[in-house]
Amino acid sequence: MDSLRSKGGPIEKWQEVQKDSLGKLDALDHDGLCVCVDRFEKCVEAIYHTLRSQATPDQELESIAADFEKELQLKQHLAILLDTKTLPTARLASYSTSASSEAIGFIGLGQMGFHMAKHLQAKSAAPFVVFDMNSDAVARFKAESDSSVTAASSPADLASRASVIVTALPESAHVKDVYTGSQGILEGIHEGTLCIDSSTIDTSVSIDVSQQVLAAGARAVDAPISGGIMGAQAGTLTFMVGSQTDSDYERAKLHLGKMGKNVIRCGDLGAGQAAKICNNLLLAISMIGTAEAMNLGMRLGLDPKVLASIINTSSGRCWSSDTANPVPDVIATAPSTNGYRGGFKTRLMHKDLGLVSNAAKDTRTPLLLGALAENIYRLMSHDPTMADQDFSSVFEWLTNVPK
Repeated sequence: MDSLRSKGGPIEKWQEVQKDSLGKLDALDHDGLCVCVDRFEKCVEAIYHTLRSQATPDQELESIAADFEKELQLKQHLAILLDTKTLPTARLASYSTSASSEAIGFIGLGQMGFHMAKHLQAKSAAPFVVFDMNSDAVARFKAESDSSVTAASSPADLASRASVIVTALPESAHVKDVYTGSQGILEGIHEGTLCIDSSTIDTSVSIDVSQQVLAAGARAVDAPISGGIMGAQAGTLTFMVGSQTDSDYERAKLHLGKMGKNVIRCGDLGAGQAAKICNNLLLAISMIGTAEAMNLGMRLGLDPKVLASIINTSSGRCWSSDTANPVPDVIATAPSTNGYRGGFKTRLMHKDLGLVSNAAKDTRTPLLLGALAENIYRLMSHDPTMADQDFSSVFEWLTNVPK
């Protein structure tokens, strides 16, 4: 650690580059900005190699990572300025070592969003603002977090106080209302604010909302998620990102990486949503298939745990069989073992399959098994109990079919 912080060492050089750059960004041409970004890159490499050579313990690395989060954000914003030439110097100056990190806002503290926000808040050295229509969820989040968390009175209020906004909402209508409705995000948003929408919604709605964010002078990415509540709790989600520029993706990745383990750029705006509905189409079909196979095996006299162990070491293995097996007590952590509570609700799977159906119609794509899966989850959603259970309750639905 001494060589890292020594006079003339990597940290001192980093601070010199930062101080030298912040005062003249407006005057730099494209080549000057390239030099500036390159100098930051070299400082990052120097710090990295120094840490590697010292075999720094993990706990010290985490501490250093927290110390330098503001500087890493500054480097990202220099890259954004290089790409767009629109981010004000004053905005960059707010990320210097003498100033606080950009405030983060999070809207949607539901079953997924609550855990996502917990990880993001805990791993960010920045003020954190939350909003949800459910005041109990907000109160619980504040009670379980540190004093840096505050509550906004509306999406517009949150937008006026945050430089990065993450939304995790159930349906297209909720996203449109939160962004474009009365007291919505667009009424309080600042130039350069990054909006990350992790909702799973209609691709056309996602693109339209993103375009309105861009028209307001802010930036937008769609970043729907896969991994379910278990992944949100563990911080192992996969984010499928659609962005207009590489810089928007890199800036979003800085935050998404704190909530998940995989952050993948799928293409332009809307591409994240497209990837997500394709994934959920396969998920719905595989869950029904797993439930059918387990139900058949049990009716043939097989022990469900034995059958599951065979499937999970054979070619039939999938997430629905080895992680979220629909038969109670086969997987201890699966929603089925918890009375089908705490997972991805049946009615939301039906909603997602509706998005799949719309996309298939728009692109004239055959949807054979998908159409059948949508019909099954439609029937289940009409059951007031199953509608709010995890979608793996399709096993129970199948077992109620007479022998």
